Amino acid sequence: MTRIVLVEDDPTISEPLTRALGREGYDVEWHGTGMGGVEGSDDADLVILDLGLPDIDGVDVARRIREKGLQVPILMLTARADEVDLVVGLDAGADDYVTKPFRLAELLARVRALLRRRTGSESGADLEAAGVRIDVAGHRAYLDGVELQLSSKEFDLLHVLVASAGSVVSRDTLMREVWSADPGAPSKTLDMHVSWLRRKLGDDAAHPHFITTVRGMGFRFETGT
Repeated sequence: MTRIVLVEDDPTISEPLTRALGREGYDVEWHGTGMGGVEGSDDADLVILDLGLPDIDGVDVARRIREKGLQVPILMLTARADEVDLVVGLDAGADDYVTKPFRLAELLARVRALLRRRTGSESGADLEAAGVRIDVAGHRAYLDGVELQLSSKEFDLLHVLVASAGSVVSRDTLMREVWSADPGAPSKTLDMHVSWLRRKLGDDAAHPHFITTVRGMGFRFETGT
């Protein structure tokens, strides 16, 4: 059974959300503190994480989970509308976020999308281009034999780009494949993730070796030939 760790100290949110996730067939483990979430994340398939917690900030929880070497998807719940806060949370290792107050149907859709991206391609063959190898089954990526420390969204983005190496992948396609977004949805988060991915690859946007921006279209992963 899919195991979801819910880190939320507000019972008016945690209790109905736990019931709703249970009805969807998920095994939910609830924690009311950030440290409880960090400790409970080891075998989780997904972590739903509130940013406002009584002991440590949710951003610190996400960072500590990533420092443990876990690549479990993290869905943030936040009442903070400030874009800077969201960027900090995503940079700390979160994969997606839902802003409070949220519709339950929207949150469940985000949960399904994150879980689908985590498990949907596990039977696929390895992919390789320009010294980057994607271990699809192991959900890992390597550059010249050295493992890259990627969040789930960064891995998914790299996976889609490498799978189409040499060809332009449109922004709409990346938003749909990686974020399950409508074509017209804001895509600033795509630009942020491309920037973070380039940084981890040691790439230069002005003179790219791996990811080229194709103006007005999308991005192309170079074949290295």
